[in-house]
Amino acid sequence: MSPKRLFCETEPCLEQPFEKKRPRLTFASIIGDVVMVNSQNHLLKALEPLLRRVVNEEVDRCLLRYSRLLPRASSLRIQALEPSSFLLYFVNNLPSTIFTGSKITDVESQPLRIAVEAGADNPAFQVYSAMKIEIVVLDGDFASGDKQDWTAEEFNASIVKERSGKRPLLHGEMNITLRDRAATIGDIEFTDNSSWIRSRKFRLGARIVDWSDSDKNRPRIREAITEPFVVKDHRGELYKKHYPPMLHDEVWRLEKIGKEGVFHKKLSNYNIKTVQEFLKLFTIDPQKLRRILGVGMSERMWKATVKHAKTCELGNKVYMFRAPNVLLILNPICEVVRAMIDDQIYSSPDLPNIPREYLNNLSRQAFDNWHSLQDFEGNFREPPLITQGNEEASDHIIRKSLFRSCELMREEVEFRDWNSNSDQFISTPNFHYNYG
Repeated sequence: MSPKRLFCETEPCLEQPFEKKRPRLTFASIIGDVVMVNSQNHLLKALEPLLRRVVNEEVDRCLLRYSRLLPRASSLRIQALEPSSFLLYFVNNLPSTIFTGSKITDVESQPLRIAVEAGADNPAFQVYSAMKIEIVVLDGDFASGDKQDWTAEEFNASIVKERSGKRPLLHGEMNITLRDRAATIGDIEFTDNSSWIRSRKFRLGARIVDWSDSDKNRPRIREAITEPFVVKDHRGELYKKHYPPMLHDEVWRLEKIGKEGVFHKKLSNYNIKTVQEFLKLFTIDPQKLRRILGVGMSERMWKATVKHAKTCELGNKVYMFRAPNVLLILNPICEVVRAMIDDQIYSSPDLPNIPREYLNNLSRQAFDNWHSLQDFEGNFREPPLITQGNEEASDHIIRKSLFRSCELMREEVEFRDWNSNSDQFISTPNFHYNYG
């Protein structure tokens, strides 16, 4: 007997679709959807003018650049590079970073100079010995790579203008006169940083302007350009490093130590606030200085900081430390440069003859009592050798001179001590010794 087939009362069960349950709408979900839609609308309305402005600026810049590349001739033909026997060039180099509002100078803080490269015997040169030159700002990517030549149109197309609503990029004396093949650029400064262009860098350029009609057949003088550099806002100058650092500079002027940063605070906790105090501790106990900075300063950063600190100019000031039968002369970073021990004089070449541990112990005592040391102005050059052929006589002269100098210093300090303890004030002249 065959089984009975089951049927639904209306339609077959297999053809009846399953209805999905709709999520239940709540008042909170409805409010959330409305807020999300409104937020998106507000965001789009806020972004629309910004996007329009950016697109318009880029389109205008591209159109301006390519329109300048079109030849001025009615034939609209593309001109080839014009041969040039004259080249403008910047005599000195600019620093890699320049700050807005500061006078633009070279790496040695000297005024910029510009000149023409041409043979002195060139007869055409006298005609163009007095020329008007304009200083302009170029994109840092201009003439990048191995490109050594360009057309005047390419140069002009790379000139960077100020941003919309901003002051002109350069302020000051942008037009100068070239006389006798050279000229000095006066006071010019940037008014805006370079972070808003794609290359993030500028170049300075110089070109000839104001040619008369009689100079139509003149040879082309190629424009001058500098190396690319970064322009930062003036407030960044307050945090810049010093090259070289000075002894009295705050310690954050050293590389890898930021102002109010972690390393700066660690050093301040140990009363290391200046470059001099940094170098003094490095001389006496470099391991302790390394521990103070901690593991956050990598070995590479540590070497960079120490290398920068060692470029510091020490000057001529020296310090005198006295102990029983000992007199040490130290430089500003606590390095021993002269010593007198038991009436035996040790000049710089003789210091290795003193036991290292003994000398280090004396140096540490001087370091611990630094504020009680007497300081003097001294030039520690070895006295000249009078007798070139007699080394013993020369050595005797050197030691005698050093001994007498140390004796004079000791007598002066003793006189000062006696004078300070007496009831009567006695005026003494300024103390100054030159060795050598």
